[in-house]
Amino acid sequence: MDNNFKIIEPNDRCYLIIDLKSFFASVECVDRGLDPMTTLLAVADKDRSKSTICLAITPAMKALGIKNRCRIHEIPKHLDYIIATPRMKRYINISADIYEIYLSYVSKEDIHVYSIDESFLDVTHYLGLYGLSAHDLALKIMNDIKKKLGLRATCGIGTNLYLAKVALDILAKHSPDFVAELNEDTFKQRLWTHRPLTDFWRIGPGTQRHLNSLGMYTQKDIANFPENILYKQFGVNAEYIIDHAWGRESCTMQDIKNYQSRSKSLSCGQVLMRDYNFDDALIIVKEMADELSLDMTAAHVVSNNISLFIGYSAETFPPTGVSATLQVTTNSYRILMDAFVQLYTRSAMRDVPIRRINVSANSVMDECFEQYSFFVDPSVMEKDRKVLQSVNEIKDRYGKNSVIKGMDLYEAGTSIQRNVQIGGHKAGF
Repeated sequence: MDNNFKIIEPNDRCYLIIDLKSFFASVECVDRGLDPMTTLLAVADKDRSKSTICLAITPAMKALGIKNRCRIHEIPKHLDYIIATPRMKRYINISADIYEIYLSYVSKEDIHVYSIDESFLDVTHYLGLYGLSAHDLALKIMNDIKKKLGLRATCGIGTNLYLAKVALDILAKHSPDFVAELNEDTFKQRLWTHRPLTDFWRIGPGTQRHLNSLGMYTQKDIANFPENILYKQFGVNAEYIIDHAWGRESCTMQDIKNYQSRSKSLSCGQVLMRDYNFDDALIIVKEMADELSLDMTAAHVVSNNISLFIGYSAETFPPTGVSATLQVTTNSYRILMDAFVQLYTRSAMRDVPIRRINVSANSVMDECFEQYSFFVDPSVMEKDRKVLQSVNEIKDRYGKNSVIKGMDLYEAGTSIQRNVQIGGHKAGF
């Protein structure tokens, strides 16, 4: 163990965050009987285009200086490597297997799944039970994952959630056993002068540029900067920027479990595989409005506020985002379809190629709050709801493509293809 680590004291809270190294790529290697540490493999859908982003690459490719989220055409052509088609269903199943391993050590109340390949574990009350240090417990869990699934993991340990994440992101990959540990004191000793600031959780390029413009380049700079100026510059976000500069984080696992959003929304969006003209993109908007209506019906929610986002090709024109308040609170596909078409025709640029579309229903509420309009017969809306409920039941039983609309058969339509994808990628197995 690194002598620079200060063992977490028994009275401190103790969090682990475990990350699977190059998760998608590692799963593909293990399934092929290959070692991800030595195999050159990229997970990408080569049927799309040469500009397709790789979902993951193996550590062996990273060691060659290739960026994790590179595009296929950015990988040196002389390399002899494997291109694995994404299999999202397979990755989800493996992630569930990993979660089962976590459950064999801690209860679900002490686990927060942060992403498909990262999870926080509050092990505060388990160290005494197992008679292990946090470091040894982390190694035990990681070894269990390696033994059962063949996947390598890294782990950050901290006295709060932030320190655990920073230990993972910055230090663990340089540790001989891929485990790193921090408390507030060791955070200041080891990372107060670390650069760049974007290596730290929740500091993006924009925030870093803003901090740099004020003369702050390290967490120590932020900690010693006048707080009143930080609040003036960053508003409420200054609170977490200041706390994180000192290695503090007030949010606990219990806070995460108890959190309930004040407002909820439903949305669906996609990045198109080619440039779409105005008329073809309108078909996509209609498909997505129909999908959103089905999702709302399945969730038994309604809304009277919708939003539409349009992104254009190669940043040729700034994205357009518009919202509208409806006269009714509903999930009717008739009303939603008409409203989205009106938003689209009013706001989308007619002569600029389109590549991204997102539709959303905002501040959704239980369908018992549905309001009818004088201009729409309530019996017609009720009939529509029963139709949508029947469609959802058929799709749940026989698959999403068991019921399609005529517009889905247009060459520009994408619903049929997207219905067999997960997260916009091939489901596979």
